Amino acid sequence: MPDRPVTGACPGPGYTDRMPFVVVSGLSGSGKSTALRTLEDAGFFITDNLPPELWGAMHDLVQARGLTRVAISADARTRDFLGALDDSYTRLTRRREDLRVLFLEANDDVLLQRYNFTRREHPLGENLMFDFARERELLAPLRAIADNVIDTTALSAKDLAAQILRVFRLEHDFHLRLMSFGFKHAPPRDADLVLDVRSLPNPYYDPALRPRTGLDPAVAAYAFQGEGSEQFYADLRDFVRVAAERARTSGRHGYTVAIGCTGGQHRSVAVADRLAQDLADLNVDIMDHRDMKEHAHE
Repeated sequence: MPDRPVTGACPGPGYTDRMPFVVVSGLSGSGKSTALRTLEDAGFFITDNLPPELWGAMHDLVQARGLTRVAISADARTRDFLGALDDSYTRLTRRREDLRVLFLEANDDVLLQRYNFTRREHPLGENLMFDFARERELLAPLRAIADNVIDTTALSAKDLAAQILRVFRLEHDFHLRLMSFGFKHAPPRDADLVLDVRSLPNPYYDPALRPRTGLDPAVAAYAFQGEGSEQFYADLRDFVRVAAERARTSGRHGYTVAIGCTGGQHRSVAVADRLAQDLADLNVDIMDHRDMKEHAHE
């Protein structure tokens, strides 16, 4: 078996900025589902319970499809195929220098508590304490090649997710997505937060501004004029920041805010554009000015 370092919750030797091909393994009840879900939320293509003999084929398939974030899992459920682990692992390391193996474990008492809580059946299906010992022995070759071993004994699901994000340097992989729309065309259904800016002055009532959009400096200046408009915008900006930051700290990798005015041409566009500048540190993407047209009438 190739000699691979076993490390804690930090990137091990040989880590590159390229997103790795990840193999997730570990004891049943140690948090593999949480790990896979965390990686999936980060944009990884996930394949659960894949026998080692198929690792190479999966690698070739995702390469052909241009997928850059891939994670597979192998554990006691694939015990009938683990005899091919050494050869399969060696072949895959020749194709991917950035192959990463993550192994999760916990002490027997905690594993027993988790099984009693969920009332699941262990994949080895006998006496639980005996199953834990057999599973440790069965998965010892996978643990031996792991780049990162995480003991989840004292970790909550949220703590484990945060640790995995740190291991693969994904903790800052967050995007605030902004979009503008017009309420008369109906609010978007896929936004996390919908904001109404119809209380701002409406450039539609200025004939010279009516055919323009909120990206025009004159239109934006009109929308933010008037008593209380700047304070309204400042409060809205601060609220969006708080909402986005809470989403990020909870483990989310994206948060979508939709800003609406009457027709989606002037005020909502101006606010979204200004928010994109003021909240740039949150990795802002302007998804869409959904209802903005070059020449539209609110």
